[in-house]
Amino acid sequence: MGGADTLLRQEPWFVSLAVLGALYTAAVVLRLLSHLALLLRRPRDLRRRYGAWAVVTGPTSGIGQSMALELARLGLNLVLVGRDPAKLQDISETISKTRSVQTKTVVFDLALVATPRGDEAVRRLREAVEGLDVGVLVNNAGVAKPCALYLHEVDVEAWVRMMRVNLCALTEVTAAVLPGMVQRGRGAVVNIGSGSSEAIPSFPLYTIYAASKRYCT
Repeated sequence: MGGADTLLRQEPWFVSLAVLGALYTAAVVLRLLSHLALLLRRPRDLRRRYGAWAVVTGPTSGIGQSMALELARLGLNLVLVGRDPAKLQDISETISKTRSVQTKTVVFDLALVATPRGDEAVRRLREAVEGLDVGVLVNNAGVAKPCALYLHEVDVEAWVRMMRVNLCALTEVTAAVLPGMVQRGRGAVVNIGSGSSEAIPSFPLYTIYAASKRYCT
């Protein structure tokens, strides 16, 4: 009670700031607890709950590779979508050697979306997933470069490429896979976002990237 009485005896502006600070802190704590609760949940049988196949974009390195390996460990067959045929073959062989799952690869440079070559790649992706029980889609592929530069310091095509991959390609890939999920009445779409669009209110010199990742989430 003493602490509350002391607070109430302060100037109104001070009390208002203290209340706002307490509310903000509570909101942050609740958000952290919600994330912690997700981490502590028991793993689900993804194959049984969603379907036998997963589609992963950008599976040859980083987060995408880790996601592909983990989904294979959980028993899901994989459709691997990337631009480098050799790297796709490498990750496909790695998975096949260590897990008893099937893999398919689709060569697709996502930066070519909305071009004739990109349209052809979308057609190949649709053909690859046709008839498959695709239950999980991981939209991982993304472009973060150019980094920390003013708009006029970079060729416009670099910004266009970023938007094609981070926005347009994500939409095209989802549109290719989602109808089957809707038809079967189950499925999960995982879009890999970024702290640049979630954890901080603004990200100077990265505004296009942050905005494109906000679209993902």
